[in-house]
Amino acid sequence: MATKTLTPQQIFRKKAAGESLQQGDPESVHRHVIIVLLENSIGALNRVANMFSARGFNLESVSVGPTDDDGTSRMTIVTTGNDRIIGQVLRQLNNLVDTLLVDDVTQEEYVERELCMIKVGYTRETRAEMMDTIEIFRGNVVNITPDTMTFELTGPTTKINAFVGMMEPHGIKEIARSGRVAMRRALVFGD
Repeated sequence: MATKTLTPQQIFRKKAAGESLQQGDPESVHRHVIIVLLENSIGALNRVANMFSARGFNLESVSVGPTDDDGTSRMTIVTTGNDRIIGQVLRQLNNLVDTLLVDDVTQEEYVERELCMIKVGYTRETRAEMMDTIEIFRGNVVNITPDTMTFELTGPTTKINAFVGMMEPHGIKEIARSGRVAMRRALVFGD
């Protein structure tokens, strides 16, 4: 089986797009956080979800909510792919009828948060340890029963994942995560 030799221009283009140079090489896949402003109309969210589904793009997280303008919704999408796929995602989102703004903030300074509510079993012996843990993570107890506690925690995804990992030995009964929301960081001082 002959190996295809790539020209320098082909190598440059493939590297720039995050594609593999040789068959079998792994592609450079990145996680991207994309903010989309949409007209607040019937079916707008459905059109975005259908676009991802129809094209086979991966959706890791979607969070949607109203903005200060009643006619506009803000969507934060987390997706993965090489640069070529992310470029296609951005172009397709811009082509949707209801789209007002598409902003990939991955390479920018941004703040992201996620909300997690987690119900965990406890005993008299483990209660104090669990309360110390939620205090360290700066979360809250929002419900308690004789055998379970429900915690609320907000923060970056890494913080949420770390807390979930700490609670696994206690027996997670139920978990609900909001998905990420993100916003560009306004740098008042500095570049």
